[in-house]
Amino acid sequence: MKPGVISEPSAADLSQTPSDSATAGELAYRRIRSDIVLGRLSPGRRLPLERMKEAYGASVSTLRELFNRLATEGLLVAEGSRGFQVSEVSSANLREVASMRLLLEGHGIKESFQRGDLEWEGRVVAAHHKLATMEKKMAANDPYPAEIWRQYDWAFHVALISACGSELLLETYNSICDKYLRYQMIAAVFRGELAASEHRVLLESAIARDWEQAQRILVTHVEECVSQMALVLDAH
Repeated sequence: MKPGVISEPSAADLSQTPSDSATAGELAYRRIRSDIVLGRLSPGRRLPLERMKEAYGASVSTLRELFNRLATEGLLVAEGSRGFQVSEVSSANLREVASMRLLLEGHGIKESFQRGDLEWEGRVVAAHHKLATMEKKMAANDPYPAEIWRQYDWAFHVALISACGSELLLETYNSICDKYLRYQMIAAVFRGELAASEHRVLLESAIARDWEQAQRILVTHVEECVSQMALVLDAH
């Protein structure tokens, strides 16, 4: 992101869609958070408050409050009098984030598959259709923004666990997946047909309510992606 340019809300924060009642501070928070998650603000970048207030249309005092909020989420690091810095990335932290994602999503799958009704099944099928269509286009080398692809990927996995019955699980999962998405955007790994085939098995498992098979595929799905992303991170 170039200084002085206010980014638009994006797929990184679908659970917090801007509304007419949102305050300027809240909109700035969502935009900054989105820019970190989507890699527009690169790891290690320092964020001078004076420069950032122009970029995000917020006062220095408001930005300091928002940056402290993002620091508690682990997306920024407070450097005392020197201000704030975008959190660094590492393969070790990636594996920790992925482990938490597997724990939450694996449990969510079991609960959701057991509770899910026809409406839930319809959400899963619809989300997979969008994702599969995007994956086919990408496999054919059609140019599509990575943000949109990741939006469809995120929406499918959320649909799978959406009937779990726990708002706390979904809220925590969304936060973890934002951190996981950050690594996906930075490492820019596309596993092509392998990932697409795993998504198809997850869909088939959902329709069959076979949560055990879905959990097994999920582990492969995440661990293979993490292995490739870790190679990219370690190479830099």
